[in-house]
Amino acid sequence: MNAVEIEAAISDLAFQPFDAAEFPFAFLAAFGNKDTALKRLRTGNNNSSDVPGGVLQRNNIHIAVCVEGNVGQTLKALRASPATAKAKAKFILATDGLTLEAEELLSGETIACAYSDLPNHFGFLLPLAGISTIKEIKDNPIDVRATSKLNKLYVELLSENPDWASSERRHDMNHFMARLVFCFFAEDTDIFNDEGLFTRTVEQMSERDGANTHEVMETIFRAMNIKTDERVNARPRLPVWANQFPYVNGGLFSGSTEVPRFTHMARTYLLHAGGLNWKQINPDIFGSMIQAVADDEERGALGMHYTSVPNILKVLNPLFLDDLRAQLTEAGDNERKLLNLRKRMARIRVFDPACGSGNFLVIAYKQMRGIEAEINRRLGKTQLGSEIPLTNFRGIELRDFPAEIARLALIIAEFQCDVLYRGQKDALAEFLPLDAQNWIVCGNALRLDWLSVCPPTWTGVKLVANDLFSTPLDQTEMDFANEGGETYICGNPPYLGSTWQTDEQKADLQAIFAKRTKNWKSLDYVAGWFMKAADYGTKTNAAAAFVSTNSICQGSQVPILWPLIFGTGNQITFAHTSFKWANLANHNAGVTVVIVAIAKQNGKAKRLFSMSEDGATIEKQTDFINAYLVSGVDVIVSPISKSYDIRGLMEWGNKPTDGGNLLLSSDEREKLLRESPSADRFVKRFVGAQEFIQGEQRYCLWIEDEEREDAEAIPELKRRIEAVAKMRSDSKAAETRPAAAFPHRFRQIQSTAKVHTLVLGAISSENRDYLPCGLLPSNTIISNKCYAIYDAPLWNLALIASRLHWVWIGTVCVRLEMRFSYSNTLGWNTFPVPLLTEQNKADLTTCAENILLAREVHFPATIADLYDPNNMPENLRHAHERNDEVLERIYIGRRFKNDTERLERLFELYTKMTAAAAKAKPAAKATKGKAS
Repeated sequence: MNAVEIEAAISDLAFQPFDAAEFPFAFLAAFGNKDTALKRLRTGNNNSSDVPGGVLQRNNIHIAVCVEGNVGQTLKALRASPATAKAKAKFILATDGLTLEAEELLSGETIACAYSDLPNHFGFLLPLAGISTIKEIKDNPIDVRATSKLNKLYVELLSENPDWASSERRHDMNHFMARLVFCFFAEDTDIFNDEGLFTRTVEQMSERDGANTHEVMETIFRAMNIKTDERVNARPRLPVWANQFPYVNGGLFSGSTEVPRFTHMARTYLLHAGGLNWKQINPDIFGSMIQAVADDEERGALGMHYTSVPNILKVLNPLFLDDLRAQLTEAGDNERKLLNLRKRMARIRVFDPACGSGNFLVIAYKQMRGIEAEINRRLGKTQLGSEIPLTNFRGIELRDFPAEIARLALIIAEFQCDVLYRGQKDALAEFLPLDAQNWIVCGNALRLDWLSVCPPTWTGVKLVANDLFSTPLDQTEMDFANEGGETYICGNPPYLGSTWQTDEQKADLQAIFAKRTKNWKSLDYVAGWFMKAADYGTKTNAAAAFVSTNSICQGSQVPILWPLIFGTGNQITFAHTSFKWANLANHNAGVTVVIVAIAKQNGKAKRLFSMSEDGATIEKQTDFINAYLVSGVDVIVSPISKSYDIRGLMEWGNKPTDGGNLLLSSDEREKLLRESPSADRFVKRFVGAQEFIQGEQRYCLWIEDEEREDAEAIPELKRRIEAVAKMRSDSKAAETRPAAAFPHRFRQIQSTAKVHTLVLGAISSENRDYLPCGLLPSNTIISNKCYAIYDAPLWNLALIASRLHWVWIGTVCVRLEMRFSYSNTLGWNTFPVPLLTEQNKADLTTCAENILLAREVHFPATIADLYDPNNMPENLRHAHERNDEVLERIYIGRRFKNDTERLERLFELYTKMTAAAAKAKPAAKATKGKAS
């Protein structure tokens, strides 16, 4: 369950009559527990509570229902309970149906409330559903509650008005929802001069069955689009009850005032939503949640879109806010410096070309207003109005509803900041009517001209259709100059790897990259935003920072994208290396991302942020950050088909393309050999990444050409060979069909070993401290899910098993999320190895032997068992540490201090290695020409 669903379930529970016996189970069900788990608790099988009336769920919560007035004592008993500690409960909760108290045991934080008020505290308990508790939700759950109510209303209205769900009318429906959000907020913040005016009017003037609710609301909306001095002559005349509503304008209530028809249930949902305290809405949170209400595909993930303020500030702080705060500190109480900073801030534009519901823009606005307020405080002018216009916060959003919500979120943020920094009276005096200037564009950011949406020397835009909520695309005519202003581009664009891009999205990238590189099809979709930002930066005083999948700074995408960006004169000015971009999804499911900022070269120190093992942020200042987000030399690692030295040749394993007919499980092998013992000569062990790492047993048929006739004399082998022939001949893949001519063999055979095979999984977990590699006997067939070096000198294993190699491939190879996706041409052939003496090779061979011997001691433990970072055997860890020490002394004469130092040295050696190879090639060609 997601946060919104949990809020709805908790609200339903609190609304129902209290049932003491049923409460613990209904409570746990509200947080997503399955019926089977609850059944076991009911029967007592899994309930080890030692408190009367208690229900204890291991690793989760200890609940007790008590007699009236005994809640505090019961909570104390739960806290002291040995069963609570033994079951490692995270929370304790006690209630008598009138009051409720709960405590998070790790932090010691508590809540105490009326039982009916539990929905207002559900955010405190979200960890019970495996959802990371974000402070803003924990402290103020109104945003989730409001989203829940509006989602129910939205679904009910579409059910009653199916025509409003059509593509032709979806915009009308979304616009109606935006009007509702405004009305709920306005009635709770004195904008309507009468608290609860909208909800109360709808309740009083509409029928309980909802039959005329739409007519009442249409009249209210019409009133808010008529100026007060024009209402006397309005036709039809406004009823007295509608005349109480102020003139709003700004395009929010212009055009059609049509409202979808309401049912009794829809009217109930509307009144419940209006009953919330919308004064507490956080526009940065609420906007990101409500955008999912109107999106069929996203509604299933409702409430999972919120990104925490600290994560957004990882982008905004180093992009420009840190600099503003530093200038504020430097200014002190100097009036001239403070006024200059205020003037500078008034000309700053923040531009999010994938703005969604406006999170980044809202946070940027609120942060800047906070700095401006401190300037005013130091100047002794706290009542001074803001010089930071909303029109300086520009955005592009593909879908119309999030674009509307972004505008509305900024309007709400402006009003809340005015109330906070200037007072309610001044805020209200200037709020209505709404300004009709438009600053959020609805369109495809990769097709629009960013210079038109956010021009370099202008601030305002001329009114278009007098409508804040229209979406003009041509904004080249501006109102007044903004010479010398700065533009900061930011956001979290859609990532989408090449496999998942639609034809339209591929066409977007083609329009940007096709004339620049023939390899653009391999790029993630987010690369388009980086390229557009780089181009924009060549014509403006701008810097850009985007959240992105880490894959654009790894592997094959680096040599495609980054030379193009660097070629525009942009450099990476700051970056956050890989971390989880968490949201409100279940189990804190976030994608692994980087943050990368680019700007024209300015000579300033670059800032590189990384995460320590304990979660702390580490900052390093450097002269240059390369495309792999490493400080040091400017280098792009390109695939190398063959290594420059005498290390072993690493190849893909063998690819069967057989429909499973040449492969056998252990049971199938035993059955085959039991029925046909002579088949033993054709069966070999088959090892892919899963088999090698997890210790699983699989086999394959390995039949040489000259053995085919003997093999087909065995009925089961003949059946399998014929099945392979049919599968390949029927294949849709053109490259597979010719292989039907030799169905007894794998489609692609690389090599086989005479002595042994050094094997390495193509995909492996990043959680291990070392890459899973090993040595297998020569009669083992290696799958295409592995890489192999056949009959390699054993010192090769020492290189691959080292921390140095782990760090290198984690940087230059592609990652799938955070998992390593190895590449022989990018990971092995490019790995810089210094010239090794015979003694070096002998020492490394000994290290490799010691690693293998340490593993043997723990037979039959698998690679997965042995390299579990929390349970790695000491003798094996010691063997690896000895290997690292021997190898690193060969590189620099001592152990490296950390991975950063390792990477800096490796990139330095890579540069020398490739430079030497480039010089050697012309010399070789010249020698060859002379001889001929």
